[in-house]
Amino acid sequence: MTQTMVPVIFDLDGTLVDPAGGITGGIAAALGEVGLPIPEQSVLDSMVGPKLSDSLEHIAGVPAAKVDEVIDIYRSYYRSVGIGQSRLYPGIDELLEFFALSRRPVAVATQKPQGLARIVLEHHGIAEYFVSICGASDDESMAANTAPGKVEIVGAALATLKCQPAVMVGDRHQDVAGAMANGLDCIGVTWGFAPDGELQMAGAVAVVDTTAQLLKKIEELDAVRAAALSEVQNDGSL
Repeated sequence: MTQTMVPVIFDLDGTLVDPAGGITGGIAAALGEVGLPIPEQSVLDSMVGPKLSDSLEHIAGVPAAKVDEVIDIYRSYYRSVGIGQSRLYPGIDELLEFFALSRRPVAVATQKPQGLARIVLEHHGIAEYFVSICGASDDESMAANTAPGKVEIVGAALATLKCQPAVMVGDRHQDVAGAMANGLDCIGVTWGFAPDGELQMAGAVAVVDTTAQLLKKIEELDAVRAAALSEVQNDGSL
């Protein structure tokens, strides 16, 4: 990697991969199986991104005693049905291939369990592009609620890149917060699950509508880094 090339940390669901109902359908199926009310679609959509146990308890209103059971049912559905429903967002495969050819380091930071995140990326044939795939604990039970959150997961991904600054790319406010807590900028993408204005309000440095716009913004960051390095080098020669 050249000194001026900014590494990229990607969120997974809503950024690289469109769950296409695999997540929300699985949550609905799990809630229905245990006899709990199924929220409307907009509420289910808002559950994509945050930690699943937190979403179930605080967004869907699942009693704490039922959360682990719902998660078990959901995971069984997701592995058997949901992964097959998911698809890459337009332009993602080409973007990652371009980054690989240009030797730009990329990583994943997701609140999906780390083992499952790798399975999803392997299913879509893009796991090989990433220096690291960092996720939440594979134990999603209520007892594991002290497991690392998005801030720590982004930090872990950043550590594997061994270079700073990187930039985060994500579709929810948790991605922006995780980036900012690690001293990184975050570029928001509109093709995910954030309501209108969420990413701007959270502090995203830019919000883009296509992978072409995303590439352009990342290359603008490369130019900023190049200018900064040139200025440092010039100052050092005086």
